[in-house]
Amino acid sequence: MTRRAVSTSAAPGAAGPYSQAIEAGDFVFCAGQIGRDAASGAMPDGVDAQTEQVLRNLAAVLDAAGCTFADVVKTTCFLADINDFATFNEVYGRFMTDPPPARSTFQVAALPMGARVEIEAIAIRNRT
Repeated sequence: MTRRAVSTSAAPGAAGPYSQAIEAGDFVFCAGQIGRDAASGAMPDGVDAQTEQVLRNLAAVLDAAGCTFADVVKTTCFLADINDFATFNEVYGRFMTDPPPARSTFQVAALPMGARVEIEAIAIRNRT
């Protein structure tokens, strides 16, 4: 199976030795996205604004791979504070199509650049 890197300037570039996403067959494995704006590099305040920016960044990476949130089958979500779960969940729910993907959500000790939210995703193209 061939692997191909997916890259877009519409989402923040990789901050280390990783790809924004990797295509492998019909699978697209998206690296974790934080709420940094691709153009300015700024991170919004508040978990709601960060979650929205994270999902916009993830949508851009998915689009570069020929996918949408309708193709996402699994997300893994990381919160700096689990007390932000209800706010995060409300914003997340506005972006996901029905049925929503399988999901795991964890509180972690810290996220890159002081982010409060990070989301990674797995999508499948050409699904029936």
